[in-house]
Amino acid sequence: MGTSNALTESENNGNEEANPSGTSVEAFYAATVVLITGATGFLGKALLEKLLRSCPRISTIYLLIRPKKNETIEQRFQQLMKNSVFDRIKWECPNAFSKVLPIKGDVSQKNLGLSDEDRIILTQQVNIVFHSAATVRFNEPLKVAVNLNTQGTERIIDLCTGMINLVSLVHVSTAYSNADLIEVKEDIYKTKIKPEILIDMCENLDDETLNILELKIRGQHPNTYTLTKGLAENIIIKKGIGLPIAIVRPSIVCAAYQEPFPGWVDNICGITGIMMQAGRGAVRSVVCDKNLIVDIIPVDYVVDTLICASWHSTMRQSKGIQVYNCVSGAFNPVKWDEFGHLVKKYAIELPSKYALWYPGFTLRTNKIIHKLVVTMLHFLPAFIVDIVLRCQGDKPVMMKTAKRYERAAKTAEFFSCREWKFHAENMNQLVKCVKLANDSNNFNVDITTLDWDAFVHKYTLGIRKYILKDNPDTLTKARNRLSKLYWIHRCAQVFFVAAMVKMVLTHH
Repeated sequence: MGTSNALTESENNGNEEANPSGTSVEAFYAATVVLITGATGFLGKALLEKLLRSCPRISTIYLLIRPKKNETIEQRFQQLMKNSVFDRIKWECPNAFSKVLPIKGDVSQKNLGLSDEDRIILTQQVNIVFHSAATVRFNEPLKVAVNLNTQGTERIIDLCTGMINLVSLVHVSTAYSNADLIEVKEDIYKTKIKPEILIDMCENLDDETLNILELKIRGQHPNTYTLTKGLAENIIIKKGIGLPIAIVRPSIVCAAYQEPFPGWVDNICGITGIMMQAGRGAVRSVVCDKNLIVDIIPVDYVVDTLICASWHSTMRQSKGIQVYNCVSGAFNPVKWDEFGHLVKKYAIELPSKYALWYPGFTLRTNKIIHKLVVTMLHFLPAFIVDIVLRCQGDKPVMMKTAKRYERAAKTAEFFSCREWKFHAENMNQLVKCVKLANDSNNFNVDITTLDWDAFVHKYTLGIRKYILKDNPDTLTKARNRLSKLYWIHRCAQVFFVAAMVKMVLTHH
């Protein structure tokens, strides 16, 4: 695009009911220049891959990449291109990467750490911006989270304000940016503390003082992540006046359902980590209300929503900021009980050669019983294995792993023991418009098309392949190993019951 959307008359003869111009999603992106922040993250990688594959007429894609201590942006870019997410496009369209250009920048730095030359390039050329850069760590120090998530968004808005050909800015938020509420509409809610006040505090108070004040500042928010994402939305409504902005709020983002590959995932955050450990038999208890809805959304649905939200909000030419609650619970709900059952089912059907024990866990809300189970069945076995490892001259790792998992599980309890009612009228309208524009085959934003059983099956295989690096040809050996673990598990149960009976009889 550069200066204008290069659409032909024939491309505008689409269904007028879908959007005012009748433009398809792919045609909307023709000749455009796109900027992506957070492209090295899980969601960012998938977004870049989808744009390259499904919007081939894009002119240029700039990636804002920050240099690391021992890595230049060129090295990070080359490493990114090696990721398995791009395997399909390397085969289908190997020349697509020529339009992808890295730009040195950092959302945590003043003026995004951009050189004057790069800033001029972006402000003169870019038409569409996807801002997904953020820290998603729940336990991030307040000052760091505010700088990255809140001020980082403010810096992106400042950049976009100077873009002479800007058509759309899509901000990736979270459905839990208002985690302190029970019912969440597609509106921007005022935070209890103003962003500018908290930013000023973070810039002028030391870390120790901020840590003391953090609980009071957070209020009903469970962590600094949800708080600072809510603050970022407040920054947008204040500083983004006059800009064409769409906010997409995904719930818990997890592995791909279909694209680029079924089950593709490249990190062990959240649900993925729980499924991996449960599949290995390392998790026996999870604090969770099994009767509540688990609102998770596959990454490919989120990516398609981001791409289509830019198109939809622009084509509607509506005033104000468009918010899309990208959730599953409002359209295709699944409860923790059913999801947990499916996780167990496929952990047994598709075991990993790295299984430590026969899979099986209980969802419970009683934290006292949970702690007892964790001590007996998580920490004690880990402690014993570490002793064996020490005796063999190996490095003990099991106790460290068990503690790390338990810390992560504890931070997730807020979400596994609560349920939110997400309104999704804009999201529902987006689904209808994509269908009317005949783009459903290329961009699937309709979560009702997801089959949970099939998804967990693919998810389990994805964890085996992409996280555990467990090749499909190991499945037979893994099943044989699991069969042995099953009988060891049963013998252990019999031994435990016998020991308890003997103890009771001896006592009497």
